[in-house]
Amino acid sequence: MSRTTRATQALTKAGIAHEVHSYSYDPGAERVGLQAAEALGENPARVLKTLMIVVDGKPACAVIPSNRELSMKRTAAAFGGKSAQMMKPADAERLTGYHVGGISPFGQRKAVPTAIEAAAMDHALVYVNGGQRGLQVRLAPKDAASALEALVVPLVG
Repeated sequence: MSRTTRATQALTKAGIAHEVHSYSYDPGAERVGLQAAEALGENPARVLKTLMIVVDGKPACAVIPSNRELSMKRTAAAFGGKSAQMMKPADAERLTGYHVGGISPFGQRKAVPTAIEAAAMDHALVYVNGGQRGLQVRLAPKDAASALEALVVPLVG
């Protein structure tokens, strides 16, 4: 497994301090983020999942703790929209250039507006997908928000 991806390259280029961590990805896992947290031996609140969404017909990205569920109402409001829904997996892969289970908010093929759950800022370090299945990057959540020019708002129900 390569430890260099578009995501890690984007972080390096932006001068964001990060560490790359590999784990044994389980393609049969019901919830990929929780499986990653368990494999890394980390609190699921510190392992963030990347969700590609559509707000009023426009693509966006939400980054939330792996043990929480996205509130579509809060998400739509965060992006100034009326409704939000999950993006179809094939559309997410085409837009980001990553495979489902390995979608990172960093280094996506086409940059989209991004929001990070405010509660993630309570941690000194968090894990975010590194751009391929079984690869996570550990970094300060404020650095992730800065690199993504992300909104930091409540997104979970």
